[in-house]
Amino acid sequence: MSLSVDHRFGEGGLVPPLSFRKTGLSVDAYVKNASLFCAVLIVGLVAAMLVVLAYAAAPTFQTFGFSFFTTNVWNPVTDHYGAVSAIYGTVVTSFLALLMALPVGFGIAFFLVELAPPSFVRPLRIAIELLAGIPSIVFGFWGLFVLAPLFQSSIQPFLIDHLGGMPLVGGLFAGPAFGVGLLTASCILAIMVLPFLAAFLTDVFNTVSPLLKESAYAIGATRWEVMRSIVVPSTGASVMGGIMLALGRALGETMAVTFVIGNAHRLSASLLAPGTTISASIANEFNEATNALHTSSLLALGLTLFAITFVILACGKGLVLMLERGKGA
Repeated sequence: MSLSVDHRFGEGGLVPPLSFRKTGLSVDAYVKNASLFCAVLIVGLVAAMLVVLAYAAAPTFQTFGFSFFTTNVWNPVTDHYGAVSAIYGTVVTSFLALLMALPVGFGIAFFLVELAPPSFVRPLRIAIELLAGIPSIVFGFWGLFVLAPLFQSSIQPFLIDHLGGMPLVGGLFAGPAFGVGLLTASCILAIMVLPFLAAFLTDVFNTVSPLLKESAYAIGATRWEVMRSIVVPSTGASVMGGIMLALGRALGETMAVTFVIGNAHRLSASLLAPGTTISASIANEFNEATNALHTSSLLALGLTLFAITFVILACGKGLVLMLERGKGA
């Protein structure tokens, strides 16, 4: 039986005909160029957004200079703007949300990977995905009508009575129980970040070779010891990357936080006090900005959020690279 095309043997074995090789090269070149275009397009879009924000924010920086980042006054009536309270609220609520969501997400992932029966894994994964698909405005309404009244009537009075008078941490839980505030917004953000974090950690933990875990079980290790000594060290870089992505997700959340944070441009050490975030300030005031400086200040807040997110993700990438190098060494 003869081949329908002329194949020849070379140093590497069977060589395809010239026409096929030319077609293959052209397809490879097309895919390469298309991939390069997509990569350059992403970089171009990010650069374009940065240029537009910088151009629009230029009047604010020309008027206030660096004091825009050190002033806590936000007064559209007198046209005096400072970003301290918005930056503070953004950073505090995002980090608190991550601190709340990370242990719960880790526990869910540990349960799904090591403890849950196979028949229970799929329904729980579906529930996690459904929770991740709920729009943020629904979380905001739920937080406003359910969580905020619960905080005002029960949780915040309890924290004030039992922790408000303690040294060092008492200032974090001082003041009246408004229901809304930084702590309430952090809880909403934690609930929103939790599905992504749990699903990501579950997928990462499932990549660990079963041989490593079975070897640890064979020498008498418990499930927790396997998770602590085998699974987590093997996936440390990926886990850190997922944590940074979850933090970036929390930094940019808008609508849910806007409903429950109180939207007050004020700086307070108490987590129970109303505050604001960068995204909430932009959402609340952009339509009502009647003069150029007010609009420019809001866009300067957007540029600041862009910079904060970039710095945090860059630091996360640096930590991931350090972990990978340490693992390789």
